[in-house]
Amino acid sequence: MTTALREARRAVIKIGSSLLTNAGAGLDRNAIADWAHQITELRARGVEVVVVSSGAIAEGMKRLGWAKRPHAVNELQAAAAVGQMGLVQMWESCFAERGLHTAQVLLTHEDLGHRHRYLNARTTLKSLVALGVIPIINENDTVVVDEIRFGDNDTLGALVTNLIEADALVILTDQKGLYTADPRRDPNATFVQESRAGDPALEAMAGGAGALGIGGMITKVQAAARAARSGAHTAIAWGREKGVLTRLFAGEPIGTLLLAATRPVAARKQWLADHLKPAGRITLDAGAVKALVADGKSLLAIGATAVEGAFERGEVVSVSGPDGREIARGLVNYGAADTARILRKPTSEIETVLGYIAEPELIHRDNLVVL
Repeated sequence: MTTALREARRAVIKIGSSLLTNAGAGLDRNAIADWAHQITELRARGVEVVVVSSGAIAEGMKRLGWAKRPHAVNELQAAAAVGQMGLVQMWESCFAERGLHTAQVLLTHEDLGHRHRYLNARTTLKSLVALGVIPIINENDTVVVDEIRFGDNDTLGALVTNLIEADALVILTDQKGLYTADPRRDPNATFVQESRAGDPALEAMAGGAGALGIGGMITKVQAAARAARSGAHTAIAWGREKGVLTRLFAGEPIGTLLLAATRPVAARKQWLADHLKPAGRITLDAGAVKALVADGKSLLAIGATAVEGAFERGEVVSVSGPDGREIARGLVNYGAADTARILRKPTSEIETVLGYIAEPELIHRDNLVVL
């Protein structure tokens, strides 16, 4: 069994509706408290954790007395609004008992597809994690339309994994893991303990969704492939397995492990270096070049001398030395116009010059690759 999860230092844990609501019977406080306890143990081991929690619609159905999931979007949105209150309160109380704070974050796929909102979401989540807070993320089912019908939190979990550059995605479900066929229908189905994320054969093995959820194993396999694009490994496991989270991150062979072909840092650097056309250029002085190349530092505005192009915040820009030679590429934290205004300025003056400060760095080291 690989040590992939044992080495993880940042993880996204997605928990499905049927687990959280005990197959529709209402939020299962004992189960949520147990997961909160395990996540607290992971935090003590140095693993940063973000939770993607389903269950709002299912809990709303319970509170409204609906036995069957409705099809009308307005009814689904109403159920989500009612159920989200109980869901976030439950997580908050369970973590509070263990001395941890939580934060509710509601996202839509559009939030993660729009450059500025993507960057804002990433900054917020990373700030919460740095503060020791456990973000509890759910799809914003109260306002979405298409996603509430066709979306799923497996996909959202993968998008968040990419967003925060996590090492691992753990999908807790009501099944042991992935089988070569649906074990509920095929007695000859065999268990898949380990495979490669993105293998086309995996989708053929996946079954359908349960009564409460809308994903099923197929969306979990697809989520693993998406998470693997940024180098994250994915584990799919039965959420009620005793100590499932602590044991997974201790390296025990629980559930199905779908491995990414590339480690996170390598994948991100390849993406920055090879797959995006720079939207502009920033020229540096010799001191800034040394800080980036020799010292492995972030790029600060004080070391930038010139700007070319009409790039926006979050776009990839080329970084050049005084001689014009490209030395790096990275995701810039300020648009071209604002970058031009803070050239040669120390970080302490950015807010005075611009009236705001998005990030202290012009390009953070995590979003920069030296060529």
